[in-house]
Amino acid sequence: MTSAAVTFIGALDAEQKKTALLDYDTPKRVEWHFIPMDERKGLQIKHMTQPQRDAAHALLKAALSEMGYSKATRIMNLERLLNEFEAGKGRWARDHERYYFTLFGNPASKNRWGLSVEGHHLSLNFVVEDGRMISSSPQFFASNPAVVKNENNVDVAIGTRVLDIEETMAFKLVNSFTAEQKQIAIIATDAPKEIREAGVPQPPRTAAEGISYEQLTGQQRSMLLNLIEEYCKAMPVLVANQRINMLQFEGVNAIHFAWAGATEEGIGHYYKIQTPSSLIEFVNTQPDAAGNPANHIHCVWRNLNGDFALPVK
Repeated sequence: MTSAAVTFIGALDAEQKKTALLDYDTPKRVEWHFIPMDERKGLQIKHMTQPQRDAAHALLKAALSEMGYSKATRIMNLERLLNEFEAGKGRWARDHERYYFTLFGNPASKNRWGLSVEGHHLSLNFVVEDGRMISSSPQFFASNPAVVKNENNVDVAIGTRVLDIEETMAFKLVNSFTAEQKQIAIIATDAPKEIREAGVPQPPRTAAEGISYEQLTGQQRSMLLNLIEEYCKAMPVLVANQRINMLQFEGVNAIHFAWAGATEEGIGHYYKIQTPSSLIEFVNTQPDAAGNPANHIHCVWRNLNGDFALPVK
C-alpha cells in the first residue's frame, strides 16, 4: 500500500499534488461522508489521466482485499445506473468518475500517513504507520439499488447485488430466531432511516443491545460470525485477521446482534452488531432510483476505540 501511494504521488503533476496531498493533521482528514456533495477533498478520478487512474486504482486495490476492491468499484459503477434511472432529475449528477483520492502526510516516511477514497455511497479511510495499517475505519459501503430489478442500458444485469451477504445472511439469522429470541433481538418495530453518527469523526458510544452470542444456537452463532467476517474481509488479509482475532480475544459472548423493522425484503429494516471494540450498522429503508421500496443499502464498520487512529475521548 505504501509503495502504491508513492507511485500514485509520483504520477501527479504539481497542481494535482496541491489537491491530492494534504497535511496529516488537517481537520479534513476526519471529514467523511457518503452523501452526494458539490465539493469534496481530494483529486477526482475524472481529473486524472489514464496512467494516473491506473495508479489510483492500484492504491485502492492495495488498501483493500480483492473482494473489497470489487465491492468498491461496483459501487462506483452503479452511478451509471443511477444516472440512467434518474435521467438528470436529481440535484446532483451521477458520475462514476466523481470519486476522490486524498493522501495525508508523506507515505515515503515512517511517520503516520492517511488515505481517503470517497464519493457517493463510498467512504474508505486508512492510516498507515511504519508500513503497517493501524486504522481502516470508518469503512462505509452502500448500494442503490441493493438488488438491480429493472432493465437498463448500462449493462448491469438484473439480479446484481453488490452487498449480498451483508443483507441475505442477516435475514437468515433473524428469521432463524425463535419467538423468545426475537423478543430479545428485535429492538424496534420500525427501522431507523439512517446509520447513527454518519459523517461524525467518532462512532456512537451506546451500550450494546439485542441478543448476545451465548443466547444463540450453534448454527446461529456460525451465521453471526460469517456476517461479521463479511465486513472484515473487505480489508487485506492481515487487517481482516486482526479484526477476527480481536473477537476471540475480547470473547465472542460479548457480541450482540440487534434488529429493527421488517424481517422480509422490500420493507425497511436495520441491524447492528456490537462488540467491545467494533460496531457494524446496516440500514435499508429507502427506495431505489427506480422506485422499488427498501432497496437501498447503507452499511458501515466503525472502531469503538476510535476511528482515524484517534482514541475516543
